[in-house]
Amino acid sequence: MLRKRSSNRRRLLAILLILLLLSLVGLLAWAGSPSGQLMPQAQQALSSDERVVVKRERWILFEPRSGTSSTGFIFYPGGRVQAEAYAPLGKAIANRGYRAVLVPMPFNLAILAPDAADDVMASFPQISRWVIGGHSLGGVMAARYAHSHPDRIDGLVLVASYPEAGVDLSRSRLPVATIYAELDGLSELRQIEDSFPFLPPDAIKVMIAGGNHAGFGWYGPQSGDKPAAISRQDQQVQLSGAILAFLQEAG
Repeated sequence: MLRKRSSNRRRLLAILLILLLLSLVGLLAWAGSPSGQLMPQAQQALSSDERVVVKRERWILFEPRSGTSSTGFIFYPGGRVQAEAYAPLGKAIANRGYRAVLVPMPFNLAILAPDAADDVMASFPQISRWVIGGHSLGGVMAARYAHSHPDRIDGLVLVASYPEAGVDLSRSRLPVATIYAELDGLSELRQIEDSFPFLPPDAIKVMIAGGNHAGFGWYGPQSGDKPAAISRQDQQVQLSGAILAFLQEAG
């Protein structure tokens, strides 16, 4: 009888282990398949031109050919979104003299590499000031990094995002900008506004009227999002304008 019970336990354990492995494989497959496809505008922005050099190695670097600022910008992509989807944003920032670094994430999830900014900053010792930002989940991890490394970060940009539980920046002197969209179906207006008490009192708040969640990148529509009432190009112009104004204030 004891032998039978032991055999049953081993059989049950084996079944549970198989189910766990299958679940893990399914999760990794889901995370590794990007949400949407890169749009032509993103593909075009990945090429160098007369003003900006684009380098694709560990990161996607947008480097001005001349007049480079001593302030750099690190950007974490949204969950299940390829870093390349933010190439037009990176190029727009570099066009104004700032190095911009888009950070590809393992399985397209910033939660798997929240400290990726460490390696970026170590690779560019000539940059004396760093601003970190991110879209959606990328913004959550950027806020975590800024909160954990107050001596290394000179500004935080949240795009359709907010700090996670336990990350309270309300007493921080860190300059923060939160940029969000009126018709965001994923990071909804109520969620964004509920996060304001956890940001510094002087945080810059920019709402893009008519914008939505996917309009902050170039990867097409996103499940669960609301239809935008403005063009993606219009939303991008407002996004890059708000970030550039913040970078100018930061350094």
